[in-house]
Amino acid sequence: MERRPLPHLLLLFFSPWLLLLLQQGVSSLQFTRDDFPDGFTFGAGTAAYQYEGAAAEDGRRPSIWDTYTHSGRHPKDGTGDVACDGYHKYKEDVKLMNDIGLEAYRFTISWSRLIPSGRGAVNPKGLQFYNDMINELVKAGIKIHVALHHMDLPQSLQDEYGGWISPQVVDDFTAYADVCFREFGDRVAHWTTVLEPNVMAQACYDSGILPPNRCSYPFGNNCTAGNSTVEPYLFIHHSLLAHASAVKLYKEKYQVTQMGIIGINMYSMWFYPFTYSAEDIDATERAKQFFYGWILHPLVFGDYPDAMKKAAGSRLPLFSNHESELVTSAFDFIGLNHYTSNYVSDNSNAVKISLQDVTSDIGSLFRDCKWFCLKQLLPGTAVDPQGLEHALEYIRENYGNLPVYIQENGSGAPDGTMDDVERINYLAKYIAATLKAIRNGANVKGYSMWSFVDLYEIFGGYSMWHFGLVAVDFNSEERRRQPRRSARWYSDFLKNNSAIRVVEDGFVSAASHHAEI
Repeated sequence: MERRPLPHLLLLFFSPWLLLLLQQGVSSLQFTRDDFPDGFTFGAGTAAYQYEGAAAEDGRRPSIWDTYTHSGRHPKDGTGDVACDGYHKYKEDVKLMNDIGLEAYRFTISWSRLIPSGRGAVNPKGLQFYNDMINELVKAGIKIHVALHHMDLPQSLQDEYGGWISPQVVDDFTAYADVCFREFGDRVAHWTTVLEPNVMAQACYDSGILPPNRCSYPFGNNCTAGNSTVEPYLFIHHSLLAHASAVKLYKEKYQVTQMGIIGINMYSMWFYPFTYSAEDIDATERAKQFFYGWILHPLVFGDYPDAMKKAAGSRLPLFSNHESELVTSAFDFIGLNHYTSNYVSDNSNAVKISLQDVTSDIGSLFRDCKWFCLKQLLPGTAVDPQGLEHALEYIRENYGNLPVYIQENGSGAPDGTMDDVERINYLAKYIAATLKAIRNGANVKGYSMWSFVDLYEIFGGYSMWHFGLVAVDFNSEERRRQPRRSARWYSDFLKNNSAIRVVEDGFVSAASHHAEI
């Protein structure tokens, strides 16, 4: 069949910014904070290794991220040893959150700080840190959204049995979650078990570009161990079982008294077919099943999608009857990390993908799926808010109208400018898309932008991307903070109910952007 590129997609090769043509869905929409449903929360987030620093202080032991950055294999600069120094500056940061008007703060707990060996004794200093930070947030009236795991598995568990590719991790993760529920659950009412497992499977166990850097040739060529054809599937399988086990524990032991909710997060990039061809359209649907269905299908239906079972065959683990019952409906909500969209074309050959300036072979997942992204649009550079609407619609149509929290959405500036108008434009359009999706029936409960402060970014280190509402001077020993223009804009929206009007070529807001923070 002849392949005819979609007219506006063909031009993508010449200018990624032409993705703005897809923004018609949010044009000419004016709204305020009060237009969102009762109970809807707006916030911002961070993640432990990227934020806390104090990597070797007060009993914390290495995670796989410490091992990775100290190995010299990270493609950019530095380590997370100091990061934003949030371990020492959390009080200052909570005050900044309060000044901005954040209604919620999503952070992750470092397993290596709380239980340094991965199992067994709880570190009293780590326990004190999280209790102190949580208490500060409570005093400020900021809702606390905690994620238990984001890539930073204790190195001791990786060394002992291979971490997430072993079923042993299920019991250790459940015990770790039990400590968190017991110690913090009286103040934390919103738990996420694991962040972005669907994309971490590829990055950590297929191409191996992120720790624990496991892959096998020819799918990845910079790893000393691994099996790209099997381990990504094991990682997801054990992540789902660990998640479901923690959910069962929470619901049976804690939920009635603590009255919280618990869910899992997934990366939710949207996909468009590159051409009108039936092959590309079919490949796009496969991409959705591999990205969305890999997580949601077991949670809703108790098994993996048929497309995955057909493609991966015996390499895809099987759920026992008991495990299927355990994972089915094991959530109160689904969290989405959403930044941009991509284009899909059918291809059964091994291909290349460019992620920022890191190039690696696409591994078995993408060979199984038989698709690839013709143009990887970098986080923070491509704006397609309608893609978020499509993602929410896809979830609603295929998995029911699940409660959804948008847990990450944001734009990074390579120069770290304080006058970050492009970030404001990005956020305005995606918040508008969120409201439009709600009005079209999506069950969205909250929006958290990424990130609260500049962080040690997992691909860019300290120098490549700056996502924060608040700038951090990483060249200063004290890691000085300074709110950007976007912080003042977000504050005006949240605290003063200032109107935002999104139009086709940008946005107009009644907010002054000059409020003192």
